[in-house]
Amino acid sequence: MTARGIETYFDIEPVEDAMLETPVPVVDLDVAERNIRRWQARCDQLGLANRPHVKTHKLTGLARFQMDVGARGICVQKLGEAEVMADAGISDILMTFNVVGAPKLKRLAALARRTSISLVADNAEVVAGIGAAGRSAGREIDILVECETGAGRNGVQSPLKARELALLIDRTEGARYSGLMTYPATGTRTAAAAILTEARDLIADAGLETHVVSTGGSPEMWSDEGLGVATEYRAGTYVYFDRSLIATGACTHSDCALMVRTTVVSVPTEDRAILDAGSKALTSDLIGLQDFGCVPDLEDARVYKLNEEHGYLDISGTDRKPKVGDVLDVLPNHACPVSNLFDRVALSQGGKLLGLTRVDARGLVW
Repeated sequence: MTARGIETYFDIEPVEDAMLETPVPVVDLDVAERNIRRWQARCDQLGLANRPHVKTHKLTGLARFQMDVGARGICVQKLGEAEVMADAGISDILMTFNVVGAPKLKRLAALARRTSISLVADNAEVVAGIGAAGRSAGREIDILVECETGAGRNGVQSPLKARELALLIDRTEGARYSGLMTYPATGTRTAAAAILTEARDLIADAGLETHVVSTGGSPEMWSDEGLGVATEYRAGTYVYFDRSLIATGACTHSDCALMVRTTVVSVPTEDRAILDAGSKALTSDLIGLQDFGCVPDLEDARVYKLNEEHGYLDISGTDRKPKVGDVLDVLPNHACPVSNLFDRVALSQGGKLLGLTRVDARGLVW
């Protein structure tokens, strides 16, 4: 399907600039569209299936636009996100988080009846649960074996363990072995590829075919290193980019589509302004940086401290001192948690504010 104008994918409540209350994220749709199309073109060139991670934006409109531009499917982290995306008509969903517990398995079975959702697993207990959900749904649910390749998070600890779990999946009624998945730590993609290749070959020797080898990560999305074994790529933050990805060299300021619009509520000293955006708007996630955001229009003045509702802005290095009532756009460290802090985001296009749209999967972390 050919994507129509990106703005048409959203239900928008018109709001005039002067009436837009802060703090609020503002998404530049022109920049987001450019990011989406550029990444899709790269995946097409490499022959990789593009499976964007929608936890970054949590917007069904953007997910549907990504699909229409050429994404194979989407990636989610939690069942709540999957349910919202399924309600929006998206069926090809990969959930890259272990499903544990009877309530969640009941929801998984319901999703499996109406979508082609697939899962990951790194242990026998999760495989057993997914198999039970598949039997309840009346179909086999595809499972990717999650492999530890250096990030120190989830994952089987060796290629031999990957083969062992793949064989268990193959023996489990209601489940089907589909492939391998990893989220490699930055700088480890070559080593990760070696682990995945060994696991794939061991599994092939055991008589099973690995259809999917899924890797991901926005920090190294422009690097070809270690992609030879991969069949699909999961990136999320690329749709907006953020300050952390500027630091890694993945993007520049001009690629950042999401800013948090704030109002100056106090200027108690010549060196400090107070914003109406604290940890409940900008997130306290440093993600490797030393402060919590910056204001590009004020020579990258730093938000150096957060309380729940207060943002502390260092204005000592800028000649243009903000005044009480001034509206400033803060570039956040990490766009993904910011999306989850707001019920609505503002959309702009062509330099004009279009209005507000609902963050469909906001708060759905269960």
